Amino acid sequence: MLTARFTPYTLRFNFVARTSRAAMHEKETYFVHIAGPDGEGVGECALFRGLSADDVPDYETALAEACRNPEAALQSPYSSIRFGFETALADYRAGGRRVWTDTPWARGEEGIEINGLVWMGDKAEMRRRIAQKLDAGFRVLKLKIGGINFDDELDLLRAVRAEFGPGDVELRLDANGSFTPANALERLGVLSDFTIHSLEQPIRAGQPEAMAAICSRSPIPIALDEELIGMRTDSEMAELLDTIRPQYIILKPSLCGGFERSDAWIARAESRGIGWWATSALESDIGLNAIAQWVAAKRPTLPQGLGTGQLYINNIPNGLELRGSKLWRKL
Repeated sequence: MLTARFTPYTLRFNFVARTSRAAMHEKETYFVHIAGPDGEGVGECALFRGLSADDVPDYETALAEACRNPEAALQSPYSSIRFGFETALADYRAGGRRVWTDTPWARGEEGIEINGLVWMGDKAEMRRRIAQKLDAGFRVLKLKIGGINFDDELDLLRAVRAEFGPGDVELRLDANGSFTPANALERLGVLSDFTIHSLEQPIRAGQPEAMAAICSRSPIPIALDEELIGMRTDSEMAELLDTIRPQYIILKPSLCGGFERSDAWIARAESRGIGWWATSALESDIGLNAIAQWVAAKRPTLPQGLGTGQLYINNIPNGLELRGSKLWRKL
């Protein structure tokens, strides 16, 4: 018989992590431990306060209930709980080795290409961060925009393009819903001068008709991100994709239903000619390792949006290593 328990943990950023929504100094998370005759497995129920649909007052009560029947927790209505228990059960069945797939990445033979994430800050700070990413070897940059003056953000993009053409550096942008239906297309038109690969979530989630109009007319490919958050049925997935018709979807397994539901999103997107990539959502290295294994098994062709394991001063080491622009598993 399997038993489970959870422990809360507070991750502390090594800088002030800013988005257009908030400035973060720390992030609350939960580790779930599943034990049985064959040892113990660990997973992360990566609750994201302020963003996840799981951010409810009785979350710990739901987590305690899930621990009473670990295998039934795979059908939890809470996305982060599914994610954590999927990981912990896979780890347990693999003998608690933190590796349960057999891929070149899991064997430490190749890395996963990722984008270099440039967090928000003032203009000078963002310029420094862009230079650091380029010096580290990243040739796909993702810039979070919408947190400072739009003209200052244009100046940053202008500076990058003055030195690096589209063949040298690919630019991805994430507006985090900071545009409005009224100004989105105008801003997308201005941004298109910089040859942008894609722009995530130009307007707030929950406005499907407005988002559909933007996707159909935008000169920059649009990627849905926050729009996918929460538990969706198969029919709800299909309806959202058929209504909005984005060029890409971005999957955060801890926020959009865990790995099984993320697989369902991918199947529906690919059948409609919609591209995808995966992004971590500020998990510790426990959760990041799980997402990396899942992604690596799919042999992705696009650079992924995975973390680097360097966000926190008190992360949980879990065999991950950044080498240049690739995330590797150390053996």
